[in-house]
Amino acid sequence: MQIQDTTIEPSVPLNKNLFPLALGALGVVYGDIGTSPLYAMGEIFHGSHAIPASKENIYGVLSLVFWTLNIIVSLKYILFMMRADNDGEGGIMALLALALRSPVSDRIRAILVGMGLFGTALFYGDSMITPAISVLSAVEGIKLIPNKYPQYLDLNDLIIPLAIVILIALFAIQHRGTEKVGILFGPIMSLWFLTLIGLGIDNIIKYPTVLYAINPSYAVDFLLEHFFTTFLSLAAVVLVLTGAEALYADMGHFGRKPIQLAWFSLVLPALVLNYFGQGALILHNHAAIENPFYLLAPHWALYPLVFLATCATVIASQSVISGAFSMTHQAIQLGYLPRLRSIYTSRLEGQIYIPVINWSIMLAVLILIIGFKSSSALAGAYGIAVTGTMVITTILALVVIRYQWRWSWIKSISFLSLFFIIDLTFFCANLEKIPAGGWFSLLLAELIFILMITWKTGYTNLHQKIRSHFSIESFANKLANQQPLVIDNLEIIPVRVAGTAIYMTSNPKEGAPAALINNLRHNKVVHERIIFLTGRVKDVPFIKDELKRIEIKMLAQNCYQMTICYGFHQHPNVKRMLEVAEKYLAFDYDANSTSFFLGRETLLAKDLGMSGWQVQIFTFLFRNASSPVTFFNIPPHRVIEIGEQIRL
Repeated sequence: MQIQDTTIEPSVPLNKNLFPLALGALGVVYGDIGTSPLYAMGEIFHGSHAIPASKENIYGVLSLVFWTLNIIVSLKYILFMMRADNDGEGGIMALLALALRSPVSDRIRAILVGMGLFGTALFYGDSMITPAISVLSAVEGIKLIPNKYPQYLDLNDLIIPLAIVILIALFAIQHRGTEKVGILFGPIMSLWFLTLIGLGIDNIIKYPTVLYAINPSYAVDFLLEHFFTTFLSLAAVVLVLTGAEALYADMGHFGRKPIQLAWFSLVLPALVLNYFGQGALILHNHAAIENPFYLLAPHWALYPLVFLATCATVIASQSVISGAFSMTHQAIQLGYLPRLRSIYTSRLEGQIYIPVINWSIMLAVLILIIGFKSSSALAGAYGIAVTGTMVITTILALVVIRYQWRWSWIKSISFLSLFFIIDLTFFCANLEKIPAGGWFSLLLAELIFILMITWKTGYTNLHQKIRSHFSIESFANKLANQQPLVIDNLEIIPVRVAGTAIYMTSNPKEGAPAALINNLRHNKVVHERIIFLTGRVKDVPFIKDELKRIEIKMLAQNCYQMTICYGFHQHPNVKRMLEVAEKYLAFDYDANSTSFFLGRETLLAKDLGMSGWQVQIFTFLFRNASSPVTFFNIPPHRVIEIGEQIRL
């Protein structure tokens, strides 16, 4: 029997694949940060805390933007954070898994888990605000299109409906996956970045002295001259960093070298030249602060530029939505969210679609657009999530380089202090956005954080309370010796029937699974061979060796404990693992004579060691979790579900 593992493992790309992967990274990784020129400069000079468009301020802002991009994105994320990978995978969940390997106290471990989960919760806020602000900022370009029929139609009235239609269409096609349309993402974003370069250079040529702003002294003078005013302006400057976390989170899809190549060869030059071009335009024409990006272009190019910008923002939105699916999948695998119905849209591990997450994000995005009505207003809600995640990432990285890389405390703190100071400064500057809309990101993150903690705590407490009174080993020994089993104060000597029974158990140390106890209680029979099967998630994204995914222990004659292991980026496949066991471990498995016994519990809980409202949340999540049949890829025609009411 030839077993083919369809899981695609991340690997170091060959040189011949470097450029195609870099092209793919342009579409998937850099969509978010690549569309920030649409609104960042306009918000700095025309937003809620706009600064005067004087020559000194323009030079200071450009210098600050230049060095922010290079210190935070180039140095911190591209060159440093991508070295803190978990078997090739990045992102805050992968970083948390690395940090938790460190020999720290239980209290510190709990703090690290809390920060990692809250950073994950903040990411969901980013995944909702990014599509709204990106698409709105692109569609707002129609304001500059001459209206030939003002008596019949106000183009401004089309902005919100058009943005809503585009976003509904985007979310409606998510179930098809991004593998096919993703082929177009790279070339479209390449055209977008080349357009940014062209528009920027065209205006820099008109005022070349704007390049003096590369000198960091302009940024320092800008920050020191009017500290309070410029400090508040940092809340708008942080918009140039939108999507920086995605560079690290998407590393596993393309590898470190392609992402670095794409950044230094095209993305960074395009962003810098375009921002400096906008600065040059504002120096020439202060009225351009209303929309400096679109006013870079000549009138004849406005129509195609609006179309291209809309395509680029849709791609940016696609990237962050896919990231939300991936983040949810990791949280489910690590036990912080209940099982949700997931659809794998291709053979690629990352191509996953989770319907409830898709429609929840869409609903939130539409509420944001209708509620805030403009990209400028949405900028008030943006920044808290990004900067909060940046601070948490730096703290987790400190633990990793201290204990995993074995740097000294002095070296670790000295190296990360610059990043931490900048991250914390940006975060504090964005705190003033809370009344203007930043409350949305914090409220959403708090709700998701509570949901994850509630599920983890409730699930752990539930299994402790319903733990069986006899262990799996005790059951196996009594069965082998034909000794009676005591259930509900009754002695039962079960009848053996032909075939194999597989009982799923989340933790074999918790005792015999409820499905087995109920089967004995009602039917008083057991199969000739019994397998207790457990799925275990490791703190690595992938387990490449098939045999390392399987652990088999004989408990007694014809009674086994089997554990299938998988990484938090992999999808468990019980059927495939049983076939692998049969091929490589001489394990006798006959699919046609095997039955899978699963418990179907109805929870009636009042006491789970949590407050009443948390119990209600957990009960709702427990009742609506998806079936383990689809989650573990168990043959549905071989499944027997045994119902039970659990009263606590």
